[in-house]
Amino acid sequence: MQLTGIDHIVIRCRDSEAMLRFYCEVLGCSVEKRVARLGLIHLRAGAALIDLVSVDGPLGRKGGAAPAAGGRNLDHFCLRIEPFDYEALRARFAPFGIELQPLGERFGAEGDGPSVYLEDPEGNTIELKGTAPRGA
Repeated sequence: MQLTGIDHIVIRCRDSEAMLRFYCEVLGCSVEKRVARLGLIHLRAGAALIDLVSVDGPLGRKGGAAPAAGGRNLDHFCLRIEPFDYEALRARFAPFGIELQPLGERFGAEGDGPSVYLEDPEGNTIELKGTAPRGA
């Protein structure tokens, strides 16, 4: 497995519109895709994405309280890897007692592709993501 960079980060927001204005107008990101039913906005940040998730939406509620002393605002970060081989990844992490969550096809900076989630010792969620299938 070789890391090739960060694919995206996901930030939980109390005020998605204020965050959208900041990331687009102040930092120069652009809206790549919106998934209204999830309260999710994908922002293009160079080769990577910054995802904004409303704490009031289905994804945002999973993180608990709104960002403050009692709640987190970073849902997870995603690392692009090559090659992406789910069984090889399971074998790699098993000796450390780390079980991978089920394999899924998810959207990222390079489009839809295979990905899997795991947690670090502090409970932070990490997504490992492969490239989008050729010709997709």
